[in-house]
Amino acid sequence: MLKTIKRFFDEKLKPEQGVTSREATEHSLQLATAALLIEVTRADSEVKEAEREMVAAAVRKTFSISAKETAELIEMAGQELKEAVSFYQFTGLINKGFSYDEKRHVVELLWRVVFADAEMEKHEEHLVRRVSGLLHIEHKDFISAKQAAREFARNAAGR
Repeated sequence: MLKTIKRFFDEKLKPEQGVTSREATEHSLQLATAALLIEVTRADSEVKEAEREMVAAAVRKTFSISAKETAELIEMAGQELKEAVSFYQFTGLINKGFSYDEKRHVVELLWRVVFADAEMEKHEEHLVRRVSGLLHIEHKDFISAKQAAREFARNAAGR
């Protein structure tokens, strides 16, 4: 993952801009979060457009980045997923860099992606449950994140 981030900085940022380790950590956390969101879209039999749109919206809003930066981040996260052997490289970064509330928010974002297409497949639920466990989210917060995401989906659909 660090190679991808370094490559991103080398390609996108001029050396005189001087990237700090804090910025590199922030980008690592963004990349890890985006990768987990993308992985949820792949958990069922097909990736639907509503799920892709939810990933982009979640990344853009959560990290307050432009549409172009969001697209680049999602592209990089997809590449990282191809090279990843487990979720630990992503959840480990998130565990080190995010507070409990931020990690709970990541779980809610995962649920939002699940509910984006108005269908919850068992593989999607299993993946969110697994990631939630790796992020050390308490069961009550796992459930409240699921309920909040379900309510978000209802409001978005105008129900």
